[in-house]
Amino acid sequence: MSSDLTVRRHPGHLVSKASRAGRPSGIMQSEGPDVEASAAPLDEPVPVFHELFNSPNADTVLGSKDRVLFRVHSYTLKTTSGWFKDMFSLPQKDRASDHRVDIFLDEDASTLEALLRCVCGLAIPCLESYDVIEPLLFAAEKYDMPGPLSIVRALASTPPLLADSLHLFVLACRYGWDDVAQLAASQTLTLNLNDEKYRPVLAKLMSIPLLNLLALHRGRRDTLRERLNEAPFVSDSVESTCSHCGSKVDYHTWRELKHRIVTEMDVRALGDTVLDPGISDWPEAQRCWAAQCSNCGRVLYDKKETLRAIRSRIEELPTTLSLRYTQEHPTFCAIGG
Repeated sequence: MSSDLTVRRHPGHLVSKASRAGRPSGIMQSEGPDVEASAAPLDEPVPVFHELFNSPNADTVLGSKDRVLFRVHSYTLKTTSGWFKDMFSLPQKDRASDHRVDIFLDEDASTLEALLRCVCGLAIPCLESYDVIEPLLFAAEKYDMPGPLSIVRALASTPPLLADSLHLFVLACRYGWDDVAQLAASQTLTLNLNDEKYRPVLAKLMSIPLLNLLALHRGRRDTLRERLNEAPFVSDSVESTCSHCGSKVDYHTWRELKHRIVTEMDVRALGDTVLDPGISDWPEAQRCWAAQCSNCGRVLYDKKETLRAIRSRIEELPTTLSLRYTQEHPTFCAIGG
């Protein structure tokens, strides 16, 4: 293909290819300044057609930013994309009936391939990496293509995507997938959101979803702290006596174990590591279960009942976000268990 196919790329412009006979190229503009056809620099690679999208019957050619071309039927584009439907409805200069329309876009070839596979009825690409999914979703949103968005949403509960639950939560909030956001939020409870490695992903969240995700994590920690100070647990803040001999006892070992539990919840809000191996194997736990009355030697704590009560309190903690709608956007707020 000759270099006169190359144009200055600008999203939102339809450019009809000038014929080799020298007819001027027609430009249909949707927004922004005019674009002009320009010869490709000699050092640029010659555009090539993608092997899956090279039907001679197609009347539209999409060009990627890395100079790969895709032949597509305009009917397919108009019926699967609101953006292309509006674009093709705009008036354009007269052109020969066999004249093809060329549209140069800002996406790279891999993104356009994934997008077109989804809307053209071909086998969808492997969508197991957010490096592939994010640009696909961005392009689908940009060109108003609900099909690719719905495909990714349907795959949201698959193990490869759930494995990075924080990334999934960010995307779910961006695209308004309430059920996916709930699922992803519960899966993030295994993460320490204070870890620096999560900051780049958290920075992609709007302030309200970010604050409420943090509220879910911290709410579980704070709620458990409060419940560990309530019955049936002993109080370590007042003077107590041994129920067997009446001697004064100090519940400092229970206080130390509670502090360790709360600290662990701050690191992993799910609480599973508190239950196993935490309250069985931690040094604080060992000292607590071994504590005795200094006068009669009676064991101070019922280990079996205490473990059961701690497990019960953790299982009662909230794991989801409740949806509150504002006039413009939904926001998520932590609810009690």
